[in-house]
Amino acid sequence: MQRRALILTSAVSLALIAVVHADDLVLDRFGSYLESLRTQAAIPGLAASIIGPGYVMREFVFGRQNIERADPVKPITPFHLDGVTQIVTATLVLRCAEENRLSLDDQLAGATLRQLLSHTSQQPGGLVFAYRLDRLDALAPVVAACRDESFRRSVADLLEQNSMFDSAPGPDSTTLRASDGFDQTEIDRYKRVIDRLATGYTVNTQGTASTSSYAASTLKPSGGLITTIHDFAQFDLALKKGVLLHKDSIWQAAWTAPLGANGRPLPHGLGWFVQSYNGELVVWQFGSGNASASMVVMIPNRGLTLILLANSAGLTKGFNLTAGDVSVSPFAKAFLNTFLR
Repeated sequence: MQRRALILTSAVSLALIAVVHADDLVLDRFGSYLESLRTQAAIPGLAASIIGPGYVMREFVFGRQNIERADPVKPITPFHLDGVTQIVTATLVLRCAEENRLSLDDQLAGATLRQLLSHTSQQPGGLVFAYRLDRLDALAPVVAACRDESFRRSVADLLEQNSMFDSAPGPDSTTLRASDGFDQTEIDRYKRVIDRLATGYTVNTQGTASTSSYAASTLKPSGGLITTIHDFAQFDLALKKGVLLHKDSIWQAAWTAPLGANGRPLPHGLGWFVQSYNGELVVWQFGSGNASASMVVMIPNRGLTLILLANSAGLTKGFNLTAGDVSVSPFAKAFLNTFLR
């Protein structure tokens, strides 16, 4: 029932496409439809950002980060990334590969690093895809060995290098100590981030929200990173500008879907889902917990990215995103139909 209510009508899609030439107008209209979809999905709070090739085009905030206190969502409201954390993990692994500190064909836990990042495994009939976030956690010691520091320290360094100062490397980062490789200034900053973390909610079938605990309790390669739309836009821009990864061949590998047993492309590259929409490459990832959800959708050839962060599962709940088709999400489809003509 809820899913049917969220499906964009063709009239809505056409209305969005009709104004695509007027940047401010189309962004205003797109924001209006995001708010409509948020309301229909009963998401308490939603933050969104559209990033162009070299700048943030628009940040959107809707609803409440805390219903009880009537605190509105802000561009600097921290949210859980959940499964979108794997984009950061993949970037760290790919950087190590770029620096020749490891090979993506190295074996680990009965699979290659390439297979872990693409959620694939080698079977007698050929390569098989199965979306399993838990397999990614084996990559923590790989990153640690490559960077000669803990996985969490590596993530924290990436946050600092990209001025992501409203982010935290895990919900338990307030308990870090100097012996963990963090100074007091960093720990105090993480405490301030966690104090502003959006309250997580579960929403029943009547649309009533109840406070709930987040699924992630620590940082792992598969989840736990906390950030804002403003901060994650800086990560996105660093990717586009070649700050984080420099070789085009690395990105080509990340955004090329491996072939399955039948010779057809599987849905996941290295850290990203990969698909074609209206004849154009789209790479994306999502995260979902019991009280949070996130989504990142990028159109590489146009340098456009959509970031969505929410404090309930309503952003992704009810849509079979693990099958590899982002267009089943009305939020993503609105973005694609607006900017892919």
